[in-house]
Amino acid sequence: MKKVLIKAALLLFLGSSFLQAPVIAEVVDRIAAVVGHEAIFKSEIDTKVLMARMQYPELATDKGLARSILDGMIDQKLILAKAKIDSVSIDENSIDGMTNDRFRQLSARFASKAEMESRLGKSSAAIREEVRKDLRNQELIDKFRRKKSAGITVTYDEVMAFYTANRNNISDIPEEVSVSQILKYAGVSEESKSLARAAIERVRKELQGGADFAALARKYSQDPGSADSGGDLGFVQKGELIKSFEDTAYALKEGQVSDVVETRYGFHLIQLLSKETNSIHVRHILIGFNRATGDFTGVIKLLNAVRADVLSGKVTFADMARKYSDDPTSSSMGGTILVSGSSSKPLFPPTSLRPQLQQIIRGLKNPEDISEPQKIEPPQGEPFYAIFRLNERVAGHPFNPEKDYSLLEEQALDAKNATHFNAWVQQLRKEVYVYISDI
Repeated sequence: MKKVLIKAALLLFLGSSFLQAPVIAEVVDRIAAVVGHEAIFKSEIDTKVLMARMQYPELATDKGLARSILDGMIDQKLILAKAKIDSVSIDENSIDGMTNDRFRQLSARFASKAEMESRLGKSSAAIREEVRKDLRNQELIDKFRRKKSAGITVTYDEVMAFYTANRNNISDIPEEVSVSQILKYAGVSEESKSLARAAIERVRKELQGGADFAALARKYSQDPGSADSGGDLGFVQKGELIKSFEDTAYALKEGQVSDVVETRYGFHLIQLLSKETNSIHVRHILIGFNRATGDFTGVIKLLNAVRADVLSGKVTFADMARKYSDDPTSSSMGGTILVSGSSSKPLFPPTSLRPQLQQIIRGLKNPEDISEPQKIEPPQGEPFYAIFRLNERVAGHPFNPEKDYSLLEEQALDAKNATHFNAWVQQLRKEVYVYISDI
């Protein structure tokens, strides 16, 4: 089943262009396919093959991988063209927000902006634009899929027929857990705060002297995810920003610049560009705190006190997470760790975590058990201490079509939707000129 899922992923979405390595200059490029009036070059396919094999080592010996990727690229161009003709619309504000999040994640993989630009062979601005283009295309295709699958349902007989046909490919249900966390970073020394405050005040003085906000952000801001775009965070939904930052931003008038605002990241100057009921378009300049000499003594003491109070029943873990956790995403959910930002799936396989976290979760035997404060040193970013609470543990078990019917029904419906959609795409290929060379 895993291989089937990987093949399905290859069809349309594998190898986003913003993760592409620079094309090898020695290879003479040529056209691999033409879709309507658009060409697909062999260099594009080669890069996507490289990225696919980096992400999925089991594809290393797949001799049909290049053709699978080419077919997916052809289908993507066909669908996007049809979506444009049918005037399929998407929420551009949402795309802006996703672009900022994805660009921050990408930036965090590199030691510096210069390294990122060198490795990817593009400027930061070009990388950000490609991130946005990829996300926009994917959202258009997803919306078109949903439009085409509207009204499609499966009966019980269809679900069981799907099970009979695919039982050998359906994996057992792995163990899943639901976990909450309270995460704390080291405190910041007064000296570090003083230096950062002096720096942000110098920036503010330039602003007051008539300097351009975006130009100053590019020059001074220490937020790697937004500095190159003039500090622009795009449209951000209410609740996605740190509270002190968000409260200040919503209180501004369009075009107005805030006073200095402190968050755990450092000091900010915020400019509101536009505001809607549940979202804002802002840019900011960040001068970060130097945490090299951060002291965890107070953090450990606080987490131990919180753990003791929760275990004694004086307070709830969720309330303490909302009050103390430095992770804005999980704290807003009472500390619950969600899968890929989902608001509806708190259960996930512990094997999806890094080894250190897997070991911590294994040590929590019963629901409501809470770990002692643990120091976590992520591959990227600052170290922190956290306590973890086991909310639920669902034992792994062999797949049972009756007990796991809802999951089976979901898979059967997905398969039926895919069959309908792929048939439509094949029909579309007959309506649009498609030329494929020998790759």
